[in-house]
Amino acid sequence: MVMKRIQSQFRKNWEHKLENLGFGYHSLEGLYWDESHYYEFSMEEINTIENATTELWQMCLQGVDYIIEKNLWDKFNIPESFRNYIITSWEEDHPSIYGRFDFGFDGENIKLLEFNADTPTSLYEASVIQWYWLQEMFPYKDQFNSIHEKLVDYWTYLKKYMNPHYIYFSSLTNIEDVTNVEYLRDCATQAGFETEFIPIQDIGWAEDIQEFISGDNTIMEYIFKLYPYEWILEDGFGEKLVNNNFRSQWMEPAWKILLSSKAILPVLWELFPNHPYLLECYFEPKGLKDFVKKPIYSREGANVSLFKNNISVEENEGDYETYGFIYQQLFELPNFDGNYPVIGSWVIGQEAAGIGIRESVHLITNNQSRFIPHLIDSNKIYIKEKEL
Repeated sequence: MVMKRIQSQFRKNWEHKLENLGFGYHSLEGLYWDESHYYEFSMEEINTIENATTELWQMCLQGVDYIIEKNLWDKFNIPESFRNYIITSWEEDHPSIYGRFDFGFDGENIKLLEFNADTPTSLYEASVIQWYWLQEMFPYKDQFNSIHEKLVDYWTYLKKYMNPHYIYFSSLTNIEDVTNVEYLRDCATQAGFETEFIPIQDIGWAEDIQEFISGDNTIMEYIFKLYPYEWILEDGFGEKLVNNNFRSQWMEPAWKILLSSKAILPVLWELFPNHPYLLECYFEPKGLKDFVKKPIYSREGANVSLFKNNISVEENEGDYETYGFIYQQLFELPNFDGNYPVIGSWVIGQEAAGIGIRESVHLITNNQSRFIPHLIDSNKIYIKEKEL
């Protein structure tokens, strides 16, 4: 069995401790942060996850090249008017800050379930909250978690290429999005940028000069947004990005829409057939009997259906069925007393940086899934050191 799921105790005043760290959504719709148990990994398992993350990131970059070369835009529902904008953002190497691979892992096999490449959340709890839990509960243990250091380092690296050193950070005003964006903003500030938060709906557009402007009519040159590109295109806002012609540079860059779409999964399977990190995946069912039907774009498991022997055994409702679907071989998640963990593995800049675990009583991870901390069983490392 992959990793161990170990019972633990909630810390005294745990809610207060989390809120003191600025983590206010630990219990919004039922319990979200759950420290009643934790997951323990061996160093070998962590190396497996880290290697898969590194290799899949490189495969995804090859995937972007392939999509552009083969003109697969229709598979991704990209309007013709936005395609050159994506291509330019790719060819000019506009920087990607982060992404989160979601993995199924059963101790032997690690498989890519999907890639949250454009608007991944759970960053703050993975980077900061579980680290503070570890320091209090298991100060002599380690964790696969260099997310914070890598974020600050990457923003520092980008300073050489970005001028002026002023970035607007933007999202909707719900507590989860704001917390994640404010954390990213704090990392950029630590790297020496001047930063400002602006709600996404407050970003203005000056039609006469074709510029994005802030509340005080300042032209916005760098904008980090936690807001999906498919919504930008739906809103008709994509046209403004094209007309602006990159005088405002957006992060994540437009090429990330290709990796955030589930359509990347059959493309990767086509590029790397039978790769050990990939699940068989197509734009049609193709004879799969045990499979997951996923919309090209969706959030929190919406419109996902799970089939065993061609019979639907679990499905979620939602509003994403208009984009089309992909069909992915079912992966049996490990079952810990009716709890099913999915590993979210972070890539920061170009590097694997750490994990966060979401656990659900359902086979389809949704917005009721809980975040569970983890640690590394490093006893073996100490023994090796003594032997040396």
